[in-house]
Amino acid sequence: MRAVVLRRFGPPENLAIEDVPDPRAGVGQVVVEVEMASITFVDTQTRAGRPPNAAMTPALPVVLGNGVGGVIASIGAEVDPRLSGRRVVTSTGGSGGYAERVAVEAAGVIEIPDGLEMADAVALLADGRTAIGLIDLASIQTGETVLIEAAAGGVGSLLVQLAARAGARVIAAVGGARKTSVVRGLGAHVIADYSEPG
Repeated sequence: MRAVVLRRFGPPENLAIEDVPDPRAGVGQVVVEVEMASITFVDTQTRAGRPPNAAMTPALPVVLGNGVGGVIASIGAEVDPRLSGRRVVTSTGGSGGYAERVAVEAAGVIEIPDGLEMADAVALLADGRTAIGLIDLASIQTGETVLIEAAAGGVGSLLVQLAARAGARVIAAVGGARKTSVVRGLGAHVIADYSEPG
């Protein structure tokens, strides 16, 4: 199969398409036929050789990519056979997503609901988990006031929606008129444009 391989840290030009061995589903695993792979800021930092934590620096060569969406092409032992052919999103454990296929733990796949586009599901994978985790950690109660910084960003825009849905009064901090209109449409009650004087 084809994969995007990094053999030397640096700019995107260091990524190259190469033939690599096909993955096999081990016990408790599935192989996902990748339709889309997410590219997060952490992926770009890692590719450049500057991950946010030095322990995250992979050995080279490596196939980067932590989030993918696609169809389960095969299943390993001890996996529910009904998963075969399902549209899913999943994390890869940190690498391997920039490939035509990837083997992942079956327990970690999330089935994509009918009516949700693959691109949207993959886009929600990383930021969605973060936003839900923060909302759960904050235990927002109806009537509370919540300030969300960078409210028009990936995580921030999801936090605005989740906090408003939880019944909070949402104050959204953004920079610029375009971002102001974005968060207004997401349910923010008060918008603070920090690029405006005063």
